[in-house]
Amino acid sequence: MADGYDLRHSADTFVSVPSRLDQVVIVLHRPQDPINIGATVRAMKNMGVGRLRLVQPCPYDPWRIEGVAHGTRDLVARIEQFDSLEAAVADCVLVAAYAGKRRAAKWPRSTPRESAVQLLDAAEGGPVAVVFGQEDHGLDNTALDRAQLVVTIPTTDHSSLNLAQAALVALYELHMAAADATRMLAPAKKEVPPAPQAAWEQFFSVAEQALRAMNFFETRNDELVMRSVRSLAARAMPDARELKMLEAMSFEVLRTIDRVRRQASGDWPPKPGERAT
Repeated sequence: MADGYDLRHSADTFVSVPSRLDQVVIVLHRPQDPINIGATVRAMKNMGVGRLRLVQPCPYDPWRIEGVAHGTRDLVARIEQFDSLEAAVADCVLVAAYAGKRRAAKWPRSTPRESAVQLLDAAEGGPVAVVFGQEDHGLDNTALDRAQLVVTIPTTDHSSLNLAQAALVALYELHMAAADATRMLAPAKKEVPPAPQAAWEQFFSVAEQALRAMNFFETRNDELVMRSVRSLAARAMPDARELKMLEAMSFEVLRTIDRVRRQASGDWPPKPGERAT
């Protein structure tokens, strides 16, 4: 997946599958710290959003941005700059502004999760914008006038997220709502089949021998204990390799107890030519 596209290898060609995330535009209004620009770029790359617009940003070096957000040269090269927020969102069919402070005007308010669904629905008709304000004061009322939706991140009374953190929350919810961009994790390197019933019974037999050898049943009911062991193993559902490992652990307990007993009786170490057990 790269920049909102799922690159699927088929023969010698790659097929690009458009995502609604391609229509999402992140807008930073008067960002004051290049580090926050870089951290936002990094979050965008991870969440499949590739369009960033900066309104009257602080001076920044693209090379430094890439230093904060490794592997994002393509995204950094496409950053757009604007002199006004009005120009930055002029082509957007829906604008959501993130604001943490209560305002006098009664804008429709939403959570990041709710707004993600609204934004992606609107993205069917054109670009949509998610706007964040400057680090110290956020978005002023004039900036909020450009939005149709005000989004507030639910927090405790200690509401102190920085710009990049707020952007990551918004991007994560958009990524999850899109449901078409998440990378598929590779399966285990070697698939292991489930264990047959005979292997289960072999494990229980050796486990019971080990418990008996350490006198575990001296003050406990062996039938009830082994039933609990069976129940525990059934809930864990080990595969054939894992069950074999559990059997080997139990068998090693038996070998260790036997070795200690033989040492105590003077029958250890083995005499030359004898095999150690």
